[in-house]
Amino acid sequence: MIVAGIMSGTSADGIDVALVRVSENRTGTRVQLLAHEGFPFPVELRRAVLSAMNATKTSTADLARLNWRLGAAYADAVKQTLKKHPYKVELIGCHGQTVYHQPQAVEYTGKKFACTWQLGEAAVIAGECGVPVVSNFRPADMVAGGEGAPLVPFLDFTLFAAKTRARVLQNIGGIANLTAIPAGAGPEKVLAFDTGPGNMVVDWLTQELFGEKFDSGGEHARRGRVLEPVLKTALKNSYFAKRPPRTAGREQFGSEYAAEFLRACRKESRRKEDALATATALTVESVFRAYKRFVLPKIGDDEVDYIVSGGGARNHTLMQMLATLLCPLGCALTTSQEFGMPAEAKEAAAFALLAWRTWNRKPSNVPSATGAKRAVVLGQVTYV
Repeated sequence: MIVAGIMSGTSADGIDVALVRVSENRTGTRVQLLAHEGFPFPVELRRAVLSAMNATKTSTADLARLNWRLGAAYADAVKQTLKKHPYKVELIGCHGQTVYHQPQAVEYTGKKFACTWQLGEAAVIAGECGVPVVSNFRPADMVAGGEGAPLVPFLDFTLFAAKTRARVLQNIGGIANLTAIPAGAGPEKVLAFDTGPGNMVVDWLTQELFGEKFDSGGEHARRGRVLEPVLKTALKNSYFAKRPPRTAGREQFGSEYAAEFLRACRKESRRKEDALATATALTVESVFRAYKRFVLPKIGDDEVDYIVSGGGARNHTLMQMLATLLCPLGCALTTSQEFGMPAEAKEAAAFALLAWRTWNRKPSNVPSATGAKRAVVLGQVTYV
């Protein structure tokens, strides 16, 4: 079956579409990437998405409109992809745009519960594209006691598990998350969690200070110096000490956090590049500390393939900082591109696989990663 996977992440910079052929035989599930495309959000739509994320004030009408507008944007992205790569798609998997994620139970109107919300009306996608859509993947895992994230570890295990070598899959999108797979391990041994901010703080500072969407190649950060007092204080954030399972989002590291981070940087230096260098170092240090504290003791290997994907894989300054810290620990730093999965396609491909699993009534959460009490079938199906 050929499935289109759609992903738009916490950076809210655009939509990634992956066309994937999924098949199954006696040896397991095979996932073959056929094509992928990326589409930036129109300026007004991106502004609407960012204003809705973790918003303290918004209107019901705007949220309803945004839900349908995103559905139309996702449908258009799939149709444009199929114009360029004319495969016959039979199913679509759409993660949607997370505007709120609360993995821990909080009291509301007399009852405590966790909740999550991803926008992007599936009926619009199904109607426009003429094929069924699987969406709303997170809630089933949360009802089973998990945090609803991370969900990409199922693809990570399917594609990258190796009998003789431990591997860590590090995605650096808006939020950074990792999947650790010990050599020869089954899915019950997989460890996965959000390490903390990925590009989210860096992107916000780049837009605020330079009027650019992101620090291309890490060039601004490369010209700056890390403000050690700011970095040291930032790393005291309680999130970084929390044991997995754990998830993060704009609730922890969004615009409010980034604005406070910038104020702290300006007390130490007025150079804009220094703020970018320090934010980049925060991402790198949080990744490194998470690996050293929570992953290394469980993997126990002298050599580990450390495979990076997401937008951060294209940030040369960030990758150099990571190599400086991780390589002395026996990590061979590379990117998912080297394994046949382009960095920008992996998460979209993951939701193509998850959609296929749902369509075939197979579970696809990884309880050891999300904290769920059991494996469950994820998502909801919208028919044409």
